[in-house]
Amino acid sequence: MEKRFFATDCEGPISKNDNAMELAAFFLPEGETFFARISKYDDFQADVEHRPGYRAGDTLKLILPFFKAFGVTENDMESFSRDHILLLPGAGETLSFISSLMPCYIISTSYTPYIRSLCRAIGHPEKNSFSTSVPLDQYPIREDEKKRLITIEKEIASLPDFDWPASASGLSDLSLDHRRIIQRLNQIFWGEIASMEIGRLLFEIHPVGGEEKAEAIRKISALLDNPLSQSFYAGDSITDVQAFQEVNHAKGAALSFNGNFYAVREARIACLSPNTLPVSILACIFFQEGTSGVFSLAANWNRKGMLEAGVNPSWIDSLFPPNASPVSEVYLLNSENRSRISERSSRFRKEVRGESIGALG
Repeated sequence: MEKRFFATDCEGPISKNDNAMELAAFFLPEGETFFARISKYDDFQADVEHRPGYRAGDTLKLILPFFKAFGVTENDMESFSRDHILLLPGAGETLSFISSLMPCYIISTSYTPYIRSLCRAIGHPEKNSFSTSVPLDQYPIREDEKKRLITIEKEIASLPDFDWPASASGLSDLSLDHRRIIQRLNQIFWGEIASMEIGRLLFEIHPVGGEEKAEAIRKISALLDNPLSQSFYAGDSITDVQAFQEVNHAKGAALSFNGNFYAVREARIACLSPNTLPVSILACIFFQEGTSGVFSLAANWNRKGMLEAGVNPSWIDSLFPPNASPVSEVYLLNSENRSRISERSSRFRKEVRGESIGALG
């Protein structure tokens, strides 16, 4: 049997949290709206503008100067994270089960204090995780910069929501009003804050998103001496795009779990589920039969297909209860169903994680 390994994003496939948004909402006066604007800006920079050196998930460094301005410490981040973990039903059992079959890793854009807390809560070894290191206490902030950032936080939160056409490839494709919002955010981050002493955070903190997640997959492959063709990666958002592409290129298995548009666009399989049991099943089949077995089961996600694949009958009954609708949906994605399933998955994502988190990129 080929050696195989499993890796997953955290927020989405394992937990319902968006830890960075929740930290902002708790510690900053206009935190939730403030975070939503910066997250949308992040999507534009990463997926449309392709700003040189910018990575999906860099929201997590853009908000750090504001954390400093409002007095947030590393201990604050750790304590809040520890007390606000919201696991998806079955997540701990799923990771434990998969770990009994093959090496199992978490690759997360989330801050390390959150991932450390989550690993301790579910008994997953922290050494088998990648996350965004954030030594916030090492960065002093001047009083004048603190005052200015407090004002800017309020300004960003007051900006109208903005969007762009699906075909957009740059600023010129946006409406004039929305273009001005992006231009103002460019001035704030890459002009004003970048010139502050605390602006070092924008250049010295490196969130594990986008290409960094793909690099983490490659590091695991090299560490285990396992080819990427024998990798299974689960993700749900724009920060997983490059990891999906890396795994797909190697002909591994890329799963969107309650994913948004960006995730479903790049994955080969999509799962819509209120719990993690489908991930346990797909990972078990992957361990036994590799990518071909996973794709076959995804294309035949029904009682008959599962029985033929040898899935535990009690698991089948849990997902397909008699005289009731199926609990979860799994699809093998193709050009004909991808758009339809993307819409379904985006709606389901909001039902599971809440409207505010589910709407984030």
